Amino acid sequence: MRTDQLVAALVADRRARAAAPGRLLAWALAAGAVVSLVIFAVEFGPRVDLAAALATWRFDVKLLLVGLAFATAFAACRALARPVPSRGWWVPAAVALAAALAAVAIELGVVPRGEWGTRLVGTNALICLTAIPVFAAAPLVGLLLALRRAAPWSPALAGAAAGGLAWAAGAAIYAFHCFDDSPLFVLTWYPLAAVPVVAAGALAGRRLLRW
Repeated sequence: MRTDQLVAALVADRRARAAAPGRLLAWALAAGAVVSLVIFAVEFGPRVDLAAALATWRFDVKLLLVGLAFATAFAACRALARPVPSRGWWVPAAVALAAALAAVAIELGVVPRGEWGTRLVGTNALICLTAIPVFAAAPLVGLLLALRRAAPWSPALAGAAAGGLAWAAGAAIYAFHCFDDSPLFVLTWYPLAAVPVVAAGALAGRRLLRW
């Protein structure tokens, strides 16, 4: 084998190995999401006015924010699954932050000041705080099992990132049941629901992902 062929083979092998964590995480997330979707269909179900909600900007922004959180968490989880983490996840994180700030600014601009508290508290805060972690449980288990086949730089941080990704998946599922669409509600209670999931991921990761 010539030198240039050897170099090309090594580069191709490196790219294949670099893509492996992403594929593992995607398959694990999909498997866990199936379990969560079954729970969603049996115990919750979509909101009855889903068709009408899809035509409103607040519901669409809610899905956008959850989608950006998912993209950020996936990028962070993939980066932290490596012995030398990359920083590519900062880009979707910056986009998500900018979108969140814009959504809050628009909401505060179009809603009278006297209604800000009502929009923030909403009507389903307690359900949100319990349902999202429930939907995140199976994806978190799958992600942790997938990360055991990787070599994370920091087991605790990788576990926390897995918790964040599982939370984002759970939030995406719950968003179709949640009747509270205000960005003030979404950006308050959805992140609060992430706390136990991220903490559980960090604790489990510190034990299960050491190598």
